[in-house]
Amino acid sequence: MKMGELQAFGILHLLAKEHMGKEQAISITNIRHIFYSCCNVDLLSDGRGPVNPQGLQYYNNLIDELISHGIQPHITLHHNDLPLVLEDEYDGWLNRKIVKDFTAYADVCFREFGDRVLYWSTVNEANMFAYGGYDQGLMPPFRCSSPFGLVKCTGGNSTWEPYVAAHNILLAHASTVKLYRHKYQNKQHGFIGIIIYTLTAVTESREEESAVQRVNDFYIGWFLHPLVFGDYPETMKRNVGSRIPAFTSNESKLVKGSLDFVGILYYTYAIVKDNPDSLKMQLRDFGADMAASILLQVVVPTMTFPIAPWGLRSVLEYIKKVYGNPPIYIYENGQGTLHDSPLEDITRISYLQEHIGGVLEALRNGSNTRGYFVWSFLDVMELLGDKLSFGLYYVDFGDPDLKRYPKNSALWYSTFLKGGNITTSNLQTAVASE
Repeated sequence: MKMGELQAFGILHLLAKEHMGKEQAISITNIRHIFYSCCNVDLLSDGRGPVNPQGLQYYNNLIDELISHGIQPHITLHHNDLPLVLEDEYDGWLNRKIVKDFTAYADVCFREFGDRVLYWSTVNEANMFAYGGYDQGLMPPFRCSSPFGLVKCTGGNSTWEPYVAAHNILLAHASTVKLYRHKYQNKQHGFIGIIIYTLTAVTESREEESAVQRVNDFYIGWFLHPLVFGDYPETMKRNVGSRIPAFTSNESKLVKGSLDFVGILYYTYAIVKDNPDSLKMQLRDFGADMAASILLQVVVPTMTFPIAPWGLRSVLEYIKKVYGNPPIYIYENGQGTLHDSPLEDITRISYLQEHIGGVLEALRNGSNTRGYFVWSFLDVMELLGDKLSFGLYYVDFGDPDLKRYPKNSALWYSTFLKGGNITTSNLQTAVASE
């Protein structure tokens, strides 16, 4: 694979608080773009009001340091971290008041950092935040209700809260985009979008193709349909009924077209089975409304994802076909391994190589994909804890200094970013040459 055929951007989502002390690792890996999140409470302690000068200085230092190393930041404004005061005051994303407060927070970021930051995303994996945070209870603010939550929640209603949260996310996103376009974009020359979690749905039976389309509508169309066409997919409106909010005419106009690019996360595909009986349930949540069962494909016991690059290619081509081929940034793609696995992570190297190849095929088929980021630069405390790791660099969580060691994948990726031909047959040679 020729590097010139695919512009592969850096490493996904290096959280701001993990930055200091990594300049050498960044240099080794030849990163030129990096994605991380700003935290609302770092800048606005109460979610609104005066700016915290220490938080402002911190992010300015981070941005300046990255740029001094030739690295362009891609910033998301929200990653499961709404200030608690807003949750306590009016239930956060369940209340329309969030639109005004989130837009004001974004205004601070654009004003203070937009002279150096060109790529903005409003909300990271917005669909999974709404589903995981307000139905399953697996993500902040950990809301759910029986029998649908996957954990025991202290509050919430899984039947309607994910739809209301998603609706307010879309309105806050559109309000923020309107602000950026009217006040900042012409002088800062940046771009703004939103990020969604994606998967490729496949079925073992042609009779169940309708289930595949419903999964696409519920996972991808939930956000992209309003952003491109101004309303939710008909399947969602029909199955969810009055529990999904309706856009007013003005809201539809505000939301429609409110993106310069689509950010996606992708890891694996899912086997889908039709489940029409779920629609007969009197009490339903997101999964029951979808009327399909989903089995994400993971290799047990290694907990790795299957190497199936056609899945990522299919997502890119689906978005091209259904949503008018918008610019796409792949902000997360990577291979998980058990944290105590050896540094010789050939499975991760193979996964990355093949999936980058899948992106290249999509590009050749006309996909408007603009960038690819690997998750993740370092091993981090993942959603499921410290047993599973995605990093190109191993982090010793038992060491008080959190010592880091490059895995073979870090050396391979660095070689790849330098250009040249990288094939399965010369993986070991590429790694050894570092």
